[in-house]
Amino acid sequence: MRMCWILAGVMAVGGLAAGAWAQSDRAPQERVTPTFQGAIPNVPGKSLVAAMVEYPPGGKSPAHRHAASAFVYAYVVSGAVRSRVGDAPERIYRAGESFSEPPGAHHAVSGNASDVEPARLLAVFVLDTGDHPLTTPDP
Repeated sequence: MRMCWILAGVMAVGGLAAGAWAQSDRAPQERVTPTFQGAIPNVPGKSLVAAMVEYPPGGKSPAHRHAASAFVYAYVVSGAVRSRVGDAPERIYRAGESFSEPPGAHHAVSGNASDVEPARLLAVFVLDTGDHPLTTPDP
């Protein structure tokens, strides 16, 4: 049941973040599709949530943070993704490359590095069961 709430949080936050971005900047918005959610059986109190993030050409996500306990692993499935997490420099990750976000990190830049090709990113979250919302856009 808790995982249903996490999944609902993923969907709601993705929609809110996309809506806020679209209203404030008129930039193409990302589409977030939950792909997996469940408790980790051999790690009591921890859950895994995965989502496919699809960026249209020029698409971006607003700056954001994830749930306080969330460790995030991101794998670029196709295209190229521009990212800046915490104090690290902005970087472009291409298909087959990955990066991670420690719990509590600020994700200041996240978007498609191309204005002509789409990009897809698989985001995998390991977090305390019931920790939500999964993503909170900056005010």
